[in-house]
Amino acid sequence: MQAHSILDRRRAGILLHITSLPGGYGNGDLGQDAYRFVDFLVNCGVSVWQTLPVNPTHADGSPYQCLSAHAGNPLMINLDWLVERGWLDPQARNRREGSPIEYRSRCLGFAFDRFTQSDAVNSPEYQNFIRRHQGWLDDFSLFMAIRGDLAGMGWQDWPIELRDRRAPALKAAKKRLARRIGQVNFEQFVFFQQWQELRTYANSRGVLLFGDIPIFVAGDSTDVWARQQDFDLTAEGQPRVVAGVPPDYFSATGQRWGNPHYRWDRMQANGFEWWLDRFKGQLSLYDWVRIDHFRGFEAFWEIPAESETAMEGHWVKAPGEVLLSTLFNSVESGQLPLIAENLGIITPEVEALREHFGIPGMLILQFAFDGGPGNPYLPHNHTPNNVVYTGTHDNDTTLSWADDLSVEQRAHVYRYLGNPSAAMPDVLVQSALASVAKLAILPMQDVLSLGKGHRMNTPGTTQDNWCWRFAWEQLSERTGPDLANAIRLYGRYPY
Repeated sequence: MQAHSILDRRRAGILLHITSLPGGYGNGDLGQDAYRFVDFLVNCGVSVWQTLPVNPTHADGSPYQCLSAHAGNPLMINLDWLVERGWLDPQARNRREGSPIEYRSRCLGFAFDRFTQSDAVNSPEYQNFIRRHQGWLDDFSLFMAIRGDLAGMGWQDWPIELRDRRAPALKAAKKRLARRIGQVNFEQFVFFQQWQELRTYANSRGVLLFGDIPIFVAGDSTDVWARQQDFDLTAEGQPRVVAGVPPDYFSATGQRWGNPHYRWDRMQANGFEWWLDRFKGQLSLYDWVRIDHFRGFEAFWEIPAESETAMEGHWVKAPGEVLLSTLFNSVESGQLPLIAENLGIITPEVEALREHFGIPGMLILQFAFDGGPGNPYLPHNHTPNNVVYTGTHDNDTTLSWADDLSVEQRAHVYRYLGNPSAAMPDVLVQSALASVAKLAILPMQDVLSLGKGHRMNTPGTTQDNWCWRFAWEQLSERTGPDLANAIRLYGRYPY
């Protein structure tokens, strides 16, 4: 068993979430700006586009705390696509009243009304989509319909007969909320259609789509409500223990994520059915997938639910080798296009698990300059079967990171890098591209040389995250050509 041979040669990629694209109202979406971004990548010699998870989020917008591990985020649906098919009136499209979420939801409602009145509702394309995704879509559409009917209330607070999924109550809800259920089905159909069209375009131009699977799912999600037996919950559906990490680079008290933990014994007993379905779905969207918090497959940080911080937690072993063996054996080739997010407190056991399956890991240059010459993130310690980043969505921009270094720290960084004349972030971008790691990923903020105020996420906080977007005006005339020259210089140009 081994990871996919996608790292058959040196490549360069850019990290940019769909919502961070220009265009659209309130957030980027799967419209023309996404295609224009693919063209930008091609012109720069970039052959990998990495995004964050594209599942529907809660109000905080975090793509790592989603309402479903399978569904697509309807806020990413491009409305012009609906106008082109005659399902949305252009006047309704142009009437931007209310918040962006209210506006987009209203437009999708108008589109669904027209869709149901057209022949498309009975088309083989739509009916086949509903049938093909029935395994998760039935639960998701019912979950979202009930949730909407109860003003967004978390499922643990629903009436007991719905919370506990009693058959008569579910049957009655399906009948009563049939229109809402149909609306959700329609939105998922549109999302997946638009996504596959974008992926086809990107692949046709030599660009691979690189996605992200959070290891845990949100407590208030379809997955936990529909499969309560697979999660460590109380009788009322509340987590008995929650996920997080101990004190680390980002937080002195650790991070209390709050996700419920899995009942690994029950999941293993049913052959990891949910995991197989989850990976199958994600691999239908992406050419390559990152497993967020891979170390949780070897051991996970278990925190008592009543604890306010992560400091009271402890490590518990997980059946990662059995799970990964099941996943790899589920594909005929014995290969899976995976990368492991192996950051944080990584033990020899975690690395042994990753290396056993030949899964590439991550190297973060912003983490490289502490701890002496043995630091694994320093370029002289890099190995080819890895992905090197200047920083990730959880890091500050490289320019802002460098601005916060002390005079001594900055001098050390430049001395290690050979005292180049280039300024930040260019000097760290060049170091990433020069690395022996087969893939180098650059956050779009670093490509644009952006500093403070352009961070995507600050771990351990819940305010002002996930809302960063770039503008085409931020690209100078030299941005693309200079990046292309650097990619070509370091042997990562695909043409």
